Amino acid sequence: MRKGFPEDQYKILTYLNKGSKEYSINQLVDTLKIDQVFISASVQTLATIGIVKIREEEYKEYKIGSIGEIYAKEGFPDRKIIKGLNDIGRPCSIKDLTENLSFPQDLAGTSLRYLIDKSWIEIQGKGILKLTDVGKMAIEDEKFVSPNKMAEDEKFVSLLNRYERFLTEEEIKGHGIDLDLALRLLGKRRDIYIEKCRTIRWVSLTREGKELMKSGISLLREVTALTKELLIDGGWKEVQLKRYDITIDTVKAHPGKQHPFQRILQNTRKVFLEMGFTEIVSPHVESAFWDFDALFQPQDHPAREMQDTLYVSRPKEARLPDQSLVKVIKRVHEDGGETGSIGWQYKWDQEKAKGVVLRTHTTAATVRAVARLKRGPEKVFTVGRVFRRETVDYTHLPVFYQVDGIIIEKNASFANLLGILWAFYKKMGFKTFEFRPAFFPYTEPSVEVFVYLENKKRWIEMGGAGIFRPEVTLPLGCNDTVLAWGLGLERLAMFKYDLDHIKKIYLSDIKWLQEVPLCQ
Repeated sequence: MRKGFPEDQYKILTYLNKGSKEYSINQLVDTLKIDQVFISASVQTLATIGIVKIREEEYKEYKIGSIGEIYAKEGFPDRKIIKGLNDIGRPCSIKDLTENLSFPQDLAGTSLRYLIDKSWIEIQGKGILKLTDVGKMAIEDEKFVSPNKMAEDEKFVSLLNRYERFLTEEEIKGHGIDLDLALRLLGKRRDIYIEKCRTIRWVSLTREGKELMKSGISLLREVTALTKELLIDGGWKEVQLKRYDITIDTVKAHPGKQHPFQRILQNTRKVFLEMGFTEIVSPHVESAFWDFDALFQPQDHPAREMQDTLYVSRPKEARLPDQSLVKVIKRVHEDGGETGSIGWQYKWDQEKAKGVVLRTHTTAATVRAVARLKRGPEKVFTVGRVFRRETVDYTHLPVFYQVDGIIIEKNASFANLLGILWAFYKKMGFKTFEFRPAFFPYTEPSVEVFVYLENKKRWIEMGGAGIFRPEVTLPLGCNDTVLAWGLGLERLAMFKYDLDHIKKIYLSDIKWLQEVPLCQ
């Protein structure tokens, strides 16, 4: 009597029996049009009873990284170095070289080993760089007109940049690239490419499976439950009740859920509310008075220039607060007023204070709160968008979110401020923190917060904090100590979700949105 198998297993065995070679799981899925989950489960069952065997093979896939995208667009620093040497026309030191180039000396230093590997330069005497004949030939291909003349690392990065998906080792080698050499030339340069290890499973009939197929197999009808009809017509004798294995994979469901960055924003609010803070709001369009002047930021500060701040043309000017406060702020800027400071020693211009800007920080909200509350104990925070003329790179955006907060308390101390920051990042899931001295026009002492990322093995700056200067608080009628901070939230989300570029927070990457865990 022929042995019967459920439909999926029957189709797999029949297909495997057509040829003598092995087939990958993906090939079975594409050919048999059966979901991969069911193919994998059926193959595992057949392997358990010794009819098929599974062979696992590991391979690697590669995708362009954030720095790789820059190199693909602007060229490798290696090219700039040899071009600089060629322009100078003589061997020279790194210092002499970088004085003529538009990138830092340390970047040139870290590129030397790669230039030597490519035989583009050689070292003479005490750190003197000399352009080789091979390097001169490389200069001729500066615009990558002939891919065959490109160094293998450049060819590799250029290829990855043409695709949004991962490429397998075979695909890369199929384009004539020596992958081993390319990876060696790239060395330990970070964020050039993303590498992932994958496993492919191959399936074939065992000797017992081949013998079974010679004797023939039959299709076994499986049912999930005995019905009235099966009992009446005797059909129950010809079916088999389907077994359920609750441990195997099943079809993944992707129900609707909150966007990962929205969870960061909500968790930020939750943390400060749990610590007893009150949330406040302020407008996106703000006056230069509250965005800059009330914070004792001088009117000739570079941040107030058009190239750094986004100014609004309509309305043309903003309403200033009561003139009594405006006059006090004017005096503080010019000579320090009653604050004990000497001010900035310039003539303050009320018209500049009327400028209308897209707020550059949410501190505009908290300084308004100081003017309104005047005395403690008070704890308030705000979460909102801010706008700056930032160049987009892997950690910067022109529009981003900040959380700003203040504590107004007569006996508050700098240690209290560090404790609040420590508690916030601890509650947000970070483990190791570091506080480094900093300078801001409106706080003294000031500090920058750094968190240590285990997966990247480096410290990342997350925001600034400090104690509002008397030039900020006293003109607003506040005699108490005011602790203040402003922290970026996109960067926090970027590292929490292990993203290699900050813009990915806002991209509609459905795969990432589906797979990112709710609890993280």
